Amino acid sequence: MKYLTVSQMKKVEKEANEKGVSYEQMMETAGKGVGQIVADNYEDVPRRGVLGLVGPGNNGGDTLIALEYLARQGWKALAYCIRPRLEKDALAQRLRSAGGELVAAAEDKDGETLEAWLSESDVLLDGLLGTGTRLPLKPEFAQLLNRVAAFQPGPQVVAVDCPSGVDCDRGTVADETLAADVTVVMQAVKAGLLKFPAFNKVGRIEMVDLNLPSELAGLEDSHARVLDHDIVAGLLPERPNDAHKGTFGTALIVAGSINYTGAVLLAGRAAYRIGTGLVRMAIPGPLHLALAGHLPEATWVILPHEQGVISANAGDVLIRHMERVTAMLVGPGLGQENTTGEFLQHVIGSKPSRAAKGTIGFLSGPQENNETNSVHIPPLVIDADGLNLLAKIPDWSNSLPRPAVLTPHPGEMARLTGLTSEEIQQDRLAVAKKYAAEWDAVVVLKGALTVVAAPDGAASIVPVATPALARAGTGDVLAGMVCGLLAQGVEPYAAACAAAWIHAEAGLAAAEWVGGTASVLASDVLDAVPEVIQGLQ
Repeated sequence: MKYLTVSQMKKVEKEANEKGVSYEQMMETAGKGVGQIVADNYEDVPRRGVLGLVGPGNNGGDTLIALEYLARQGWKALAYCIRPRLEKDALAQRLRSAGGELVAAAEDKDGETLEAWLSESDVLLDGLLGTGTRLPLKPEFAQLLNRVAAFQPGPQVVAVDCPSGVDCDRGTVADETLAADVTVVMQAVKAGLLKFPAFNKVGRIEMVDLNLPSELAGLEDSHARVLDHDIVAGLLPERPNDAHKGTFGTALIVAGSINYTGAVLLAGRAAYRIGTGLVRMAIPGPLHLALAGHLPEATWVILPHEQGVISANAGDVLIRHMERVTAMLVGPGLGQENTTGEFLQHVIGSKPSRAAKGTIGFLSGPQENNETNSVHIPPLVIDADGLNLLAKIPDWSNSLPRPAVLTPHPGEMARLTGLTSEEIQQDRLAVAKKYAAEWDAVVVLKGALTVVAAPDGAASIVPVATPALARAGTGDVLAGMVCGLLAQGVEPYAAACAAAWIHAEAGLAAAEWVGGTASVLASDVLDAVPEVIQGLQ
């Protein structure tokens, strides 16, 4: 789904009209699409009653067409019009001809008809106000929405293009706005719907394709999209029947310290769950005994350490274990000690580090060649403490091997950019795009409505915000999934998009499993990943 501002959408509609798809045709397609979505989603409701709040603009027209469609499908279709629909109004006449009923709000001053119709309806179509809304609402609109909200329990709410009272650019919301169960957008998701507080009112997003001409300049103006099932299904690698483990790559995960052992397991398991053929875990020596039995599928690289954290002289050991590695993750649970920072600086620059001693589990025997500048670093993901350590390296962005994927939450993004978390959160999309281009890296700005941005200006938004993912360890799961897809040969931007969407959907599935968001653990999210992937096949 495309992600457009209101002005961009108006440009698209104008251009489509000029190329032969009239505004009337677009409205017809939009209305019938809404009707079809209601019929598909609510086919088992008991009364098959639908009430539309009909405004004076295009959303009102879409709603009347949707009501007519449903009336012809056997629904009891009712239109409550904020402004009188004149007898010569063709859409009103069509609804009447299909068996629907209409009333003007001015004719129902005591609200008896509205209340009676609400009691007869399973679904409420919110077509009162459209994408051009500016706040505050006029009293007549606010009063009607308040009356509807006061009726409890009310019908399921389906918003037509946007919930009435949402500013579709800024994401601000009128106090009177009804929370939708489903918002049916036309051709594209309007920018404000994926901002807070508006997103709290949106519910599930579905889209009607308006069948517009291909290659409209207005659609090309936006390089942002909203990820969905179909997009992500197309990003996953094929899994041929004659495959072997080498077909699906080798992920090298550099993680862990004496205080953060769990991050290792979460990232390693996530890389396997997303389909990687072999996961190689590079960890400080003291962690191996505690971890190895919990992930028997992995192979292990034992790195030199200082008091349980990876030491500066571990770089050469790691580099000599990169054979056949097709992607590498650095960061989960590393800690932020200076010696580990030196190690990271050596690795991303492929520079020789202090010679490692020839002890068991480390680099044994004499080193024939300590010149590691020519070492090829595989596609790289940097996460968690890896990012915090990266921020301390002078001119770090120019040292990154390409391609690289960075997966910061707002706090880590603040340390990398010098911005405050508040500044980042004010316009997450713009910030992610700016620094992806500046750093020549894929940026996954985590959090509610995760943004994935590529160096070429492309960006994707995950339309999920859930406290189920507000838990320690969920970032380690995401990072392992990104690395696992990279290891399988998926391009960095595509890998980041697919992993972020699957991760978010797994969070929703985990919350459903355990009976609420408060009790979800990162391991629950990880356990839900196979179910989400199965749904994509």
